[in-house]
Amino acid sequence: MSPSLPSAAGAPAAAPAPVELLNLIAGERRPAADGRTSTVVDPSTGLPYATAPVSSAQDVDDAYAAASQAFTTWGRTTPAERQLALLRLADAVEARAEEFVAVESRNTGKPLHLAASDEVPPCVDQLRFFAGAARVLDGLSAGEYLEGHTSWIRREPVGVVGQVTPWNYPLMMAVWKIAPALAAGNTVVLKPSDTTPASTLLLAEVAAEVLPPGVLNVVCGDRDTGRALVAHPRSDMVAITGSVRAGSQVAEAASVDVKRVHLELGGKAPVIVFADADLAAAAEGIAAAGYYNAGQDCTAATRVLVQASAHADFVAALAEQARGTRTGMPDDPTVAFGPVNNAHQLERVTGFLDRLPGHASVLAGGNRVAGAGYFLEPTVVDGLRQDDEVVQDEIFGPVITVQTFTDEAEAIALANGVRYGLSSSVWTKDHGTALRVSRALDFGVVWINTHIPFVAEMPHGGFKQSGYGKDLSMYGFEDYTRIKHVMSAFGA
Repeated sequence: MSPSLPSAAGAPAAAPAPVELLNLIAGERRPAADGRTSTVVDPSTGLPYATAPVSSAQDVDDAYAAASQAFTTWGRTTPAERQLALLRLADAVEARAEEFVAVESRNTGKPLHLAASDEVPPCVDQLRFFAGAARVLDGLSAGEYLEGHTSWIRREPVGVVGQVTPWNYPLMMAVWKIAPALAAGNTVVLKPSDTTPASTLLLAEVAAEVLPPGVLNVVCGDRDTGRALVAHPRSDMVAITGSVRAGSQVAEAASVDVKRVHLELGGKAPVIVFADADLAAAAEGIAAAGYYNAGQDCTAATRVLVQASAHADFVAALAEQARGTRTGMPDDPTVAFGPVNNAHQLERVTGFLDRLPGHASVLAGGNRVAGAGYFLEPTVVDGLRQDDEVVQDEIFGPVITVQTFTDEAEAIALANGVRYGLSSSVWTKDHGTALRVSRALDFGVVWINTHIPFVAEMPHGGFKQSGYGKDLSMYGFEDYTRIKHVMSAFGA
């Protein structure tokens, strides 16, 4: 960002020049071919601070051409070569961690202290995990499964992969997408969200220092850019983290030429609290997992089901936790979360609250925080029913809803009674209850007496309208490979 010039006596200082963000194609920073740009807003102030390209079909073509050319060599590199490249990328990100924290916080409003502790270090760890995964290719042993013939398995990269990432965790979701794809030998064209492109572009610039040109390309833009990326005939696979609506559109577009599709979509995580749970610990853990990142997390602990006999004590404890949770500016080390990401999302979340049914009770919060930026109070809404809008639809804000159940069977029915199937949690001291309920829950992740931690070694992905395919783990790595059977006749 350019510094302000000294002001004339008595005159206000000139506003800093906006940061100019540029695409990264074939290892080079480029504006959009037609020169179009969009404004990037700091959600903690509501003010513009940067411009980003609005890429056209020409830019997408250029990016795919670069990725296609790069694949002819990158796709034939050895696992050891890819591992070394990803380890160098991880080291480079770690060396510039403070810069990544500052860029991510400015673009998203995330508290600096949380971006520094909870986001950049896991990104480095995940890059290193997939660097190792590149050298662990799984498959059946070669052997004579048919007399006179030897068979073996080849695990190969899919090819050129188009990827779309969301605005809630722009840096981390970019890493979740590119790390397994590159480790498997693919090349990538990635489009970040139009509201949060900055940290992804920084990642691409750092990657350009350690990866061959065209292996990773980033094009910014709007929905039309995304449509061009998904529908492009050169993409062999498309992967997206986003809404159910966006995932459905991607799957439809990809079906035209039968592309492989990887979808990590929305969630509506049930958080089942049994009466025998440690209610104080449950309230504290659920509040932390529900309000983290302003509730803008597809796995957030925002749909609580509490056993009727413990309802009064639990909601009192949860409301107290909400009142003690602070939101505020990114440089405040005491805040638990920052603003909602953008003006549209602020309107969406407040719309849910404005439309609450008459039987609902707001026990804490419920209001926009006065002042600049897109801040909302941590909120608890009680008295809800299964068919209420806020129970069935993803709010994606700092709002925790509460329902009651009488027994285990009802808890499971209510938990599974949504279109999503991404994540869930069970809070109980009874081991048998935890095992039965974890088996019955129709969700890709189940936590017991905790909610939201992830590790690189374990998969993240859902069922039903939450999509298919896995991020993280060897399962995520395998999603970016294809299997080839080779058979040779003896003496051939």
